[in-house]
Amino acid sequence: MYMLATAKKTVAFHTLGCKLNFSETSTLSRMLEADGFEKKSFDDVADVYVINTCSVTDNADKECRQLVRRIQRKSPESLVVITGCYAQLKPQEIASIPGVDLVLGAAEKFNITKHLAELSKGDSAKISSCDIDEVSGFNSSWSINDRTRTFLKVQDGCDYTCSFCTIPQARGKSRSDSIANVVANAKAIAEAGTKEIVLTGVNLGDFGKGADGTIKNKGAFYDLIQALDEVEGIERYRISSIEPNLLTPEIIEFVHKSNKFMPHFHIPLQSGNDTMLGLMRRRYKRDLYTERVTMIKSLMPHCCIGVDVIVGHPGETDDLFKATFDYLHTLDVSYLHVFTYSERANTHALNIQPVVPQQIRNERNKQLRNLSYMKMQYFTQQHSGTTRNVLWEGFEKNGMMEGYTDNYIRVQTGYNANLANTIAPYVV
Repeated sequence: MYMLATAKKTVAFHTLGCKLNFSETSTLSRMLEADGFEKKSFDDVADVYVINTCSVTDNADKECRQLVRRIQRKSPESLVVITGCYAQLKPQEIASIPGVDLVLGAAEKFNITKHLAELSKGDSAKISSCDIDEVSGFNSSWSINDRTRTFLKVQDGCDYTCSFCTIPQARGKSRSDSIANVVANAKAIAEAGTKEIVLTGVNLGDFGKGADGTIKNKGAFYDLIQALDEVEGIERYRISSIEPNLLTPEIIEFVHKSNKFMPHFHIPLQSGNDTMLGLMRRRYKRDLYTERVTMIKSLMPHCCIGVDVIVGHPGETDDLFKATFDYLHTLDVSYLHVFTYSERANTHALNIQPVVPQQIRNERNKQLRNLSYMKMQYFTQQHSGTTRNVLWEGFEKNGMMEGYTDNYIRVQTGYNANLANTIAPYVV
């Protein structure tokens, strides 16, 4: 039986999915490093491999399996730990994957140090999970030292019941950190030298529910961004994603006036017609979405707006998809994140007809991705020749370095180590 050696133990991480997962992986890494582990690249041989999973699409599930097979070929004696949304939703399925040693559900991922101390290779896979309704409490997480910007988790879980989504089953009820704790974390991040914070959560605009899910302060996201605006040392904030019904006019107005909150919104749409929005159990209609975009652009014409869209959801006819395409074509947004619908167990969408054939789903995805490319090209061209502030990242690639303007245009310049993690004017 293989046991972790008494010498310095090594651990490697791989993250699937969203920025929230990225922040949690970084926090797990710091916890294990504080416990004496040495962090290694996922491509290296390590004593322990931790895969933080997503389960938004079938592809994320398949990718998890492929990663475990890769570890088995490279380092069959290493311990393999799976956590994240896939681990909460299908723990038995993951435990049956050859090579998996430990499956940690939503309530246990931040107890990883304790679980590793009790784990040895050769036993059958251990599952430590619980019913998602029992998951409560909030664990602060943020990424640091991994890149120029930090992803700071301020909210977790979701109380919405969108027809296509398993996230409430995987992450539980909506709950938040306190404003005081978030501000304290932001100050710690500033002290570490990070210039930009991206606020993340499952349903970020729902910030304000306590760790037990009870409403503490309705509309508290507005209070949160006001408090963060006062933190010294942080020069930039971005709001990772916010539902259109929770993106209030006062939030838009605040971002417009703030010098720290960047002119950049990511607003999930999912479908551009009311019929599909109803089938998807979304909490707004197209007119509200249009109002939000119109207000943003009237106050901040230079603002970058990203949009999430799902294609191929049950009930989406050719005409309904065309309505979405036409709407997005005319809407003044900058880029699209396009998701192809995939069936998820225990979701309402499985009861909706007609089912869209996979080939048509893929074709619709391709059409919207092409539209997204054209929109981003147009948005970038609109700002060609203008001077905007860029936060430069420290990575060198082929003698070049990259950065993002305040309004999220990616630019390049010749590598200069002195520019790394600085904000400087740049002609787009």
